[in-house]
Amino acid sequence: MPIRTGGTNGTGAKTAVMTGVGLCTALALLLTGCSGSGSDGESADGTGVKNGDTAPLADRASVPKRPVPRGDGSEVPADFNGDGHRDLVLNDLVKAPDAVQGDDAGIGIVYGSGTPRGVDPAVRQTLTPAANGAPTDGVLPAAFDAAASCDLDGDGFADLIVSTDPPYDGLGRPPVPLQLLFGGPDGITGKAVVLKIPAKARYGDEWPDHPVCGDFDGDDKPDLAVTASAGQVSYLRGPFSRAGAPRAATAPVPGGGPVLYAPAGKADTDGDGYDDLVHATRTHEPGKAAKGKLLLGGPRGPGEAGGTYTFKAVALPPPPKLPGADGKATTDLMESAEFIVTRTHQGEEKDLIALYRSGKSDPVVSFSTSIFLK
Repeated sequence: MPIRTGGTNGTGAKTAVMTGVGLCTALALLLTGCSGSGSDGESADGTGVKNGDTAPLADRASVPKRPVPRGDGSEVPADFNGDGHRDLVLNDLVKAPDAVQGDDAGIGIVYGSGTPRGVDPAVRQTLTPAANGAPTDGVLPAAFDAAASCDLDGDGFADLIVSTDPPYDGLGRPPVPLQLLFGGPDGITGKAVVLKIPAKARYGDEWPDHPVCGDFDGDDKPDLAVTASAGQVSYLRGPFSRAGAPRAATAPVPGGGPVLYAPAGKADTDGDGYDDLVHATRTHEPGKAAKGKLLLGGPRGPGEAGGTYTFKAVALPPPPKLPGADGKATTDLMESAEFIVTRTHQGEEKDLIALYRSGKSDPVVSFSTSIFLK
């Protein structure tokens, strides 16, 4: 469930990236921004605290954490450490009061577990431009947003595609703003590399954006589609090298749009063995009904028009109470695959992430992204 809040992900959602994270258990009292409940809403640790009743964790110098479990590789989507459990990627992290006007807080990853709750907020990491970004012309990015996730190099560990803001003077073709962070047995570690888009695969002078993963040519290798100018699509054939280069690339594909998505649920919409693309004229708000158009995959990749695609509306559970909120809070859908994931927030200092099983009104786990504060 990779998702990105404010960007697109490998499943086409512009939200946080959903991976797997699990149980708060005995840390519920220590992680005051994290609570776990059973079907009756009572906490699993026997404290009687219900989801949403505890205050978000903030202004704390240190937060108890557990190490990322080592994995051997898997085919589970958004499984960065390869332990067979999907992980959760979060873009919009709350900021400390003295950093509200500061730089991007980075990307938060909550790693998955085999518990019924799916994710464990105690097993987490923060990816920042300073620690994990790749410089362009010697300048590190200020923006760092998860855009998509898939196993680009085919090693059994999911990788993360990040959108950044490299320096650009407005003259000629802009640099590629997309960077790749590779997963491994310990999750995502190390520095990103800039995605290599060969000159022959680019078109015009617009920023390459809206990356979508898929096997568009049916060879069981991960491919990447990225927007180019004037509705063209840069089609990059995988697998990708650790230097960020695709195995091959073609001339830009016409017939797309300025925004790309992966079809929700089943990537191969017509069942012919090739993943398909959805393109639209404007950004789609997750959970809202909307229309797009299909660009069908085939032996040579995406290229054949496939008619209208419908983004279906997703009904959200009742929003949880946001601890400490003064006035009305906003709830956004972040993921609607294995779990429904929402973010209720107010300003840049208060939020609550909640994970629900389909059709349920009580979250199985909830926590504030303030747990990522150092």
